[in-house]
Amino acid sequence: MPWIEHDHADVGALVAHVTEVFVDACREAIHARGQAWLALAGGRTPLPVYAQLSAAGLGGVVSAIPTDERCVPHDHPACNLRALREAFAADANIVGNPLTREDGDVDASLAQARALLAVNPQPFDAVLLGMGADGHFASLFPGAANLAEGLATESGIDALATLPDPLPPEAPFARISLTLPRLLYAKQIHLVVTGADKRAVLRHAQAHPDSAFPVAALLHAPGHHVHIHWSP
Repeated sequence: MPWIEHDHADVGALVAHVTEVFVDACREAIHARGQAWLALAGGRTPLPVYAQLSAAGLGGVVSAIPTDERCVPHDHPACNLRALREAFAADANIVGNPLTREDGDVDASLAQARALLAVNPQPFDAVLLGMGADGHFASLFPGAANLAEGLATESGIDALATLPDPLPPEAPFARISLTLPRLLYAKQIHLVVTGADKRAVLRHAQAHPDSAFPVAALLHAPGHHVHIHWSP
């Protein structure tokens, strides 16, 4: 199967396991070449992972970027970078890098994201993704006009600007998102899912490679294994 499932009794157990995995990935990368390179999801569930990673004393530099970002100022409550940096505050060696411009300009932010990825072309040491109830991951939403471009594994595109349709009322912003092929260019890929409703979406995507849920493209990408971490 193209995925490996890890079921956890509760969110605390999930966070503890995922933290351990990311600590090991970072230490291995730091030992091998002096630094680690991560792509990290926003949202509430992963934030304790990042705080524990920050407190782990990794012994080297960790460079992290959001898997996706809202085109808002970096001090905006909806900014994923802001949340990452706050979680990493305990360790100045963990550096959160911006995908977007401070002014939130969409076109300039896309150019900035692509420039950042161009100077960091190496595979991610680990990627952490979440999944929405609509089956989206990163900012690859069903209904987005350029979803197919974001999911095309042979596109050669590493980031795109996208506008969810409909716009989520809690975050009605354009986004910059890493594409599926750039996220797959990683040594490890971990997908965090919580709750029975989202698990039902996940099961549908696992059973139907052509599902309208974008996460199906991630789960069925040939030649890759996704670690799925679920808890109630």
